[in-house]
Amino acid sequence: MTSSKEEVEISRLMVFLQEWDNGTKAVRHRILNDFINTNQGKTGPELELQFAQGASLFLTRLTAWLRLTYMVGTCVTEQLQAIGVFLSATSGHRYLIEVLEVGGILTFLEILKLKQLQEDNKQEALKLLQIIANAGRKYKELICESYGVRNVAECLANSKLEKTQEQAQILLELLAQGNPKYQQQVYKGLIALLPCTTPKVQQLALQTLRTLQMLVKTVHPCTIEPLLNILKTIHYDVQYEDEPTTILTESLPLFVQQAAAAKVMGILIQESAEIAEELLQLRVVHHLMIAMGNLDHADSQRQASLTLEHLIRTFPVVEENVRKAMGETLYELYMINPESMYLNMDSVQAAVLVGNKINIPGIEEVPG
Repeated sequence: MTSSKEEVEISRLMVFLQEWDNGTKAVRHRILNDFINTNQGKTGPELELQFAQGASLFLTRLTAWLRLTYMVGTCVTEQLQAIGVFLSATSGHRYLIEVLEVGGILTFLEILKLKQLQEDNKQEALKLLQIIANAGRKYKELICESYGVRNVAECLANSKLEKTQEQAQILLELLAQGNPKYQQQVYKGLIALLPCTTPKVQQLALQTLRTLQMLVKTVHPCTIEPLLNILKTIHYDVQYEDEPTTILTESLPLFVQQAAAAKVMGILIQESAEIAEELLQLRVVHHLMIAMGNLDHADSQRQASLTLEHLIRTFPVVEENVRKAMGETLYELYMINPESMYLNMDSVQAAVLVGNKINIPGIEEVPG
């Protein structure tokens, strides 16, 4: 038999559920906000206590209403946040299973694709997918099997807000780690993002690619051309005439890409002699030296210096041509400490680097 206290709690739950079932959109919006504010951070047992051991009855209503209304944008953010209270609850694995059983993954991924939905809706959907991915390898595989990598990569490429882009990047990185079956799929998805014209998207793709390259080991051939294009995007001889501060500020994201591209190339060159030789044929030495002379971005200089050093130590012909292009004094100064040379570089030395015409006969045959 149930105690009088239990009967009161059950009665309160039934009143709550009836209010939800009979409520207008405004009423449900209020209920959602009250639920989120009251229960954020609660554990599974605490939620069950709150709902007289019937929390799943409310979760079922949430997921059902979301499936009915997400395409028209009704309280989508609040619904997703409320579902997030359940999914993030410690000792609440049963809620994760319940959400998956009603097609939660497909719904969240579909939200990422809908152009009519707001960016905050997509941010919340990405956060829920992150929670699911963090639950273990089989859940990462479920997301990937539902075309998750493609949907998340497209969301990253098409989003206008950096916050959304960053949430998508976090999810892609999660899907790549501890998920060998789909690691290559994520890797290729990141490479496909490199030609994107949005600087922040390229930057995030490069950051994740750099981390993932350590796991993948082998280098995909289609990585090379996009990386080289990013490296040579910025040239030091851009004219800052009427609005130097504005232009420099607008160029900063591109400089960040340049530095990241130089670092990724360094990783690829050290892992594969074949890739190194292909990059040489594409005049990578010429472009690395231009990046080394970019006095407006120290990290571009540092990363390009380190990558060039490896090429010099690997290929005698590179060493010979770089020494000739730099001049003996600058070359000796550079080789003393390639990593920190940029700290003392002056404008004359930078001009020498930027103005290099290196085109190694027999190796670098592509005209500048």
